[in-house]
Amino acid sequence: MGTAEKITELQNRRAAIEQGGGEAKIQKQHDENKLTARERILYFLDEGSFIEVDAFVKHRCTEFKMAETEAPAEGVITGYGTVDGRLVYVYAQDFTVIGGSLGEMHAKKICKIMDMAIKMGAPVIGMCDSGGARIQEGIASLAGFGEMFVRNTHASGVIPQINAIMGPCAGGASYSPALCDFIFMVDKTSQMFVTGPSVLSAVTGQKITMEELGGADAHTQNSGVAHFKAADDKDCLDKIKKLLSYLPANNLEEAPYINTNDEINRISQNLMAIVPDESNKAYDMKNVIAELVDNGDFFEVQEGFAKNIIVGFARMNGSTVGIIANQPMVMAGALDVDSADKAARFIRFCDSFNISLVTLTDVPGYFPGVEQEQNGIIRHGAKLLYAYSEATVPKVNVIVRKAYGGAYIAMCSKHLGADAVFAWPTAEIAVMGPDGAANIIFKDDIKNSSDPIATRQEKIQEYKDKFANPYEAAKYGFIDDIIEPDSTRPRIIAALEMLASKRESRPSKKHGNIPV
Repeated sequence: MGTAEKITELQNRRAAIEQGGGEAKIQKQHDENKLTARERILYFLDEGSFIEVDAFVKHRCTEFKMAETEAPAEGVITGYGTVDGRLVYVYAQDFTVIGGSLGEMHAKKICKIMDMAIKMGAPVIGMCDSGGARIQEGIASLAGFGEMFVRNTHASGVIPQINAIMGPCAGGASYSPALCDFIFMVDKTSQMFVTGPSVLSAVTGQKITMEELGGADAHTQNSGVAHFKAADDKDCLDKIKKLLSYLPANNLEEAPYINTNDEINRISQNLMAIVPDESNKAYDMKNVIAELVDNGDFFEVQEGFAKNIIVGFARMNGSTVGIIANQPMVMAGALDVDSADKAARFIRFCDSFNISLVTLTDVPGYFPGVEQEQNGIIRHGAKLLYAYSEATVPKVNVIVRKAYGGAYIAMCSKHLGADAVFAWPTAEIAVMGPDGAANIIFKDDIKNSSDPIATRQEKIQEYKDKFANPYEAAKYGFIDDIIEPDSTRPRIIAALEMLASKRESRPSKKHGNIPV
């Protein structure tokens, strides 16, 4: 066979591999409103940038008729390319090839890409669409999962790890995404669960659909497992591209700087109109965020889960910041089990990747209740304390309105190491709210009064006059400055500029033991 024939053979082999499971299965994928693995990668990466790795890998299984079973590309497309000119590594499971099931060589392909990503310091993006472990390969497939999990763990805090669930992701397969930084799910076509509906029905008698058990809504609203919900495959991939634009390639780099046409010293007259004078009246903190960040562009993370706290990425003067803010519209912005988890994990991600933290505080306290206590609000709330205290990136806090009790401390107070703490004149900083405080401090005055109701109101007002303001905290240096609301944006940016050279270390140790 001459050179020309060998080249033709190469091209024919490659063409066969690129057909995956064949036209009928590709059509079935399209009929289910899903792109194929190869289509997903080509849509996601810059045109012409994809370099495939390990296209010719084959499985070694001979049991259960596998010796005669062809699995083009071993059921997973792997390689690298660029997004907006920046290097990324990708793998996409091919559901048209043995249901995208994971076997020994399938896992080895993924592990090779993860190893390359760690060595080169670039994000890794996985696109999951798989029936799970390849049962025919037995324990070799389970070993493959374990090899992936250990790499996910070693890569954590070193490179961004993003996973898109674009079909089924069941059993052990769900734990690799869970070890990543961000999970995207596609509405109606993706599901995640450890135990599927048929097993649940057989073991417990419970009847539930795949969508109810592990669909995008279940995980973005109820469990908090997933961070983003997309309408379809292309929307999912577009959202991942936007997320990447906020992130550095690795933990030794800074996030990309984007020139902004938004004036650094822009005064925001709307802020006073957004936040009501009445301290018990709700407002949407997202409107405050939009006034402060570059061009009002805020990329929210876990929008559907624990809505009493808001987390997400934005830019201020062109640089990425992570924003954490209480949401007075939901549970009055009080902290609870889920919101503490959500904020703590986001803070730790930002700290791992050199992203400054901007906190907007309006918190009346921890949400009271037997359920919260029995679900471990002490343990979960401690995660938030740990995350803020551990973080060494620049930390700026603006107290907009309420900051009461332990929740005042938890929301990036000076005591947890905040570098710059500002307060609006509307800030109320105290051990507890005026109503409860008056009942305790002035208990005897109220009890012995001829008009207890009127006396109680007088004492509440007395407490408000003394503590429902930021000046007591400023007196102790717990607040660096009390600022006019309309100048909040320039003051935050000035603080971040000042903090750009911040260097802070922690005691030498292997790692801490965060309450989980």
